[in-house]
Amino acid sequence: MRLKSKTEIEYIRKSNRIIAEIFEKLKPYMRAGITTREIDKIAEDHIFSRGARPAFKGYTPAFGFPPYPASTCVSVNEQVIHGIPGDYILREGDIVSVDIGTELAGYYGDATYTYLIGEVSDEIRALSENTFQALYEAISVCKKGNYLNEIGKAIDFFLKPFGYGIVRDYCGHGVGNAIHEPPPILNYFDPKRKGPRLQKGMVLAIEPMITLGSYKVKTLPDKWTLVTEDGKPAAHWEHSVAITDGEADILSVI
Repeated sequence: MRLKSKTEIEYIRKSNRIIAEIFEKLKPYMRAGITTREIDKIAEDHIFSRGARPAFKGYTPAFGFPPYPASTCVSVNEQVIHGIPGDYILREGDIVSVDIGTELAGYYGDATYTYLIGEVSDEIRALSENTFQALYEAISVCKKGNYLNEIGKAIDFFLKPFGYGIVRDYCGHGVGNAIHEPPPILNYFDPKRKGPRLQKGMVLAIEPMITLGSYKVKTLPDKWTLVTEDGKPAAHWEHSVAITDGEADILSVI
């Protein structure tokens, strides 16, 4: 868990800013009729146009995993994370998270945006909005001197009254010199795991993954796509942030 210098954080910001640009660029395209593969192509083209490369494409986290085949993860409805882009055509009422990783000059960015396609149900809209707010509740406690588990506590305590499922099998992480770095960042509160104190120079990818039903998930035969066991929809929002002497610096914004 190496602390990043001010110069390194600026490079990480540049990598993340490319992702933020893509999220804005995608907005007019995220409507019924587009395929998830087309979404991936728009994102990939933009990454290359900015002199970066897709960090996810070809990524293998461990032995036994096939290399990830796309530049983005496009997860629809009950797909929580790692949805592989393909021939699925978005429909009115879908909830879609687009997770993007970039690498520029050896520094990595990682962020996720959840899109609502056309008219969605009130409960799906609320799920996305509350997951987004939970992300910012977590960012608000990303201050030097706080324990790492304050992040999961902020997410958990904000979302608990809504009765959502908070995915436990996957979590946030450090980011910067690699797409995934220590420490693991839980999205729920475990009083037995304080974790280290946050220090200036840490760069963290915070990413609540929240479901409308149970927190239990399973992996599809493609060994990547994670879906809810009960088939209920999920939302996923993520920012990369740097710990400073004051408020956290959100790197994955324009």
